[in-house]
Amino acid sequence: MKAPLRMRYQTLEFGNVDIHVCTLRDTQQFYDPDDVALNLGISSATWPIFGVIWPSGMVLAHYMEDHLTQGKRILEMGCGMALSSLLLNKRHDDITATDYHPEAGVFLQRNAQLNDGKAINYQRINWADEPGDLGLFDIIIGSDLLYEDEHIKMVADFIQKHASPTCEVILVDPGRGRKNKLTREMEAHGYSHSHGKPAHTDYLEKPFKGHILRFWRGMPTPPGLPLPDKVSSL
Repeated sequence: MKAPLRMRYQTLEFGNVDIHVCTLRDTQQFYDPDDVALNLGISSATWPIFGVIWPSGMVLAHYMEDHLTQGKRILEMGCGMALSSLLLNKRHDDITATDYHPEAGVFLQRNAQLNDGKAINYQRINWADEPGDLGLFDIIIGSDLLYEDEHIKMVADFIQKHASPTCEVILVDPGRGRKNKLTREMEAHGYSHSHGKPAHTDYLEKPFKGHILRFWRGMPTPPGLPLPDKVSSL
């Protein structure tokens, strides 16, 4: 994080837990003097997108607030400001965060320190990369991952590479029109699925038009979901 960037500090409440975050002040910020991001294919227009907290990220964090995670290895894809990772780290879960942006890891560790938490496992990842040493996970989470049609198969294949045989996937989609295509890809990998609206979004300024997408394999229907013959249809 360099001096030309203007920051915003805020505290977000999750029940009795406060999460402190330093983010970009807004999506007008940009600083890439050595063209690191540009060489990764990140333009000046898309550079700041990682650096603010979006409604989908809020929905995911609130959903994970009371989700059963004890003893699970958890991966956050495309973490951005990694609000869910910070919350899970606060309760000492085994969380690994990933993103493609070269500054995401810097903000992540600074925010972990702001919350008096341990350093969070982090890797800068391109979804098209080979699996490497990231390993397998019991729960995979993410928000607003389906920006382009090309991301549909990339997301599904990345999950397939890093999912344990028994795995639950929780993705929040703001309504970009690609959730059904992703679901078909996930079904091809052997996952059952359910799409649903978040129960409460009074913490958001505007109504949330998206869905929480849950996928699972190698386990009975996860708690809080309808029976397998009643999951949402495409």
